[in-house]
Amino acid sequence: MEAPDLHTTPTFLADPSSVQTHEVAVRYHQAWKRRDLDGVMALYHPAIEYNDFFQNRTIEYSQLRDYLAASMPIGSEELQTYTDRLRIDGDTAFLQYRVTLNGSDGLVSFRTVEALSVKDGLIVKVNEHAVLVSQAPTVIRPAYSADAVSRLGLSARQVGALSNDLQQYFEQSKPYLDPRLDLSHVAASTGYTRNQISFFLNQVRGQTFYAFLNQLRLDEALERLNAQRHASRVDEIAGAAGFNSLSTFYRCFKQRTGCSPKVFVQRLGKIGADFAAKD
Repeated sequence: MEAPDLHTTPTFLADPSSVQTHEVAVRYHQAWKRRDLDGVMALYHPAIEYNDFFQNRTIEYSQLRDYLAASMPIGSEELQTYTDRLRIDGDTAFLQYRVTLNGSDGLVSFRTVEALSVKDGLIVKVNEHAVLVSQAPTVIRPAYSADAVSRLGLSARQVGALSNDLQQYFEQSKPYLDPRLDLSHVAASTGYTRNQISFFLNQVRGQTFYAFLNQLRLDEALERLNAQRHASRVDEIAGAAGFNSLSTFYRCFKQRTGCSPKVFVQRLGKIGADFAAKD
């Protein structure tokens, strides 16, 4: 989905230097709308200073093309909404927007403010500030430092892409059915580092890696129980779903359902009998 046209302030003509800044900012916005990487790069001065404060690092011009390519909007998977008008102050333009991406088990989004400094028709400086916003249920999670984010090597938009990639990987491949699955295997399969995946799970989802796996495995076990609706052996169901510990399975099961697997199956049987009696 394309980003909507950006509303502008009606007073940008008050400062003559603002006219050129306004023109460049609108061209910049339109190039992003078109996913036009060459068009965006053409607006940058070769000596540009690009500061990504989410990562707490400066992107060199030689790295910008790859950085932008990995940050371009992902078609209908992404919705970009401007939260304020384009504001111009002399040679500086301010863009504020929120980007929402499909994330595993819900939506992940981030709020961004970009300050563009323009000189002689080119952007000479970008200061980008972003804050991740998780739409998952509120959880208590540890605060992360700017240094920790910097070591990830991902922009806010790329963290959102990581969310999509992980969702597809776990939904399509179901690697959690293997009880030996570990973080190193997931990293090798998805192309992200262990630290990047751990950051996403801890800071965005508010879960540890193994808590996330147990959630997926329990979903699988419940789906199998609902499909069978009879007293299958609990250890077989747990093993087929990827659990290598019955105690872990029982603990997760009771936390989710409020009862033991045996009681759960008995209730399923009763529901099935009630439906059969009505037919």
